[in-house]
Amino acid sequence: MPYLDDNLVVFTDLDGSLLDHNSYSWQPAQEWLDRLSAAQVPVILTTSKTSAEVAELQQQLQLTQHPFIAENGALIGLPAGWPSRENSSISHVIGLAYSEIRHTLVSLRQRYDFEFRGFGDVSVQQVIDWTSLPQEGAKLAMQREASEPIVWFGNDLDFARFEKFLQAEKLALTRGGRFWHVMGVEAGKGPAVHWLSQQYHQRTARPVVSIGLGDGPNDIGMLNATDYSVIILGHHDRPMQLDKEKHVFRTSQHGPEGWKQGLDHIISPPSTPQQ
Repeated sequence: MPYLDDNLVVFTDLDGSLLDHNSYSWQPAQEWLDRLSAAQVPVILTTSKTSAEVAELQQQLQLTQHPFIAENGALIGLPAGWPSRENSSISHVIGLAYSEIRHTLVSLRQRYDFEFRGFGDVSVQQVIDWTSLPQEGAKLAMQREASEPIVWFGNDLDFARFEKFLQAEKLALTRGGRFWHVMGVEAGKGPAVHWLSQQYHQRTARPVVSIGLGDGPNDIGMLNATDYSVIILGHHDRPMQLDKEKHVFRTSQHGPEGWKQGLDHIISPPSTPQQ
């Protein structure tokens, strides 16, 4: 198991993982967040949320000095001071921009009468009803840049046709906790994790030891891409099978309690005495 003073990078999902599925609280994980901060271990929020939502959460979690992965890996945010920009944050879209995705979705629905609704189709109140977010939170969730969450109302046969048509337009579907997410085929939490791990390796000139924590199928790419993986007990019945068996820990608790349980299991105390 890795030590706390190894060159660790922690990648974590939010809803149902670091954040409670219903209350969005992270308090049971706060002790570990404090320990990671004291050890200067980056905690990379890796989520389906938008950059606007992540920016607010980074402030609350005191993680603004670190990059983030938003919209299921379709967007990588780099803080000021990273390569190529000194005084401003960078948001890098992987795949297609939101306007292009929306254009394709509207076109397919008009042509084939597919039954779905995305955030771009509905009111703020509908997003509140879907997510239980407060009004301001729902507005932030609607500020999409590189992916579109949808709710599918049609049958399975039409869904298969819909997915095939999306593939022809270089778009893919990723299953989240509440929604299907439409984004570019190149995008994903796994590729984003690989890219950021390489960046940290270059910046530190030391091998990176990556840890991933997630609870849902849309976290599988991230969990496959990290050296150590924590599968947090989810509020769903979908299988969570990784491409690897070694260094995988499944928690018996949900949300931030499971997050804490996972790091308690994975990370050993510092290998050298602390002064």
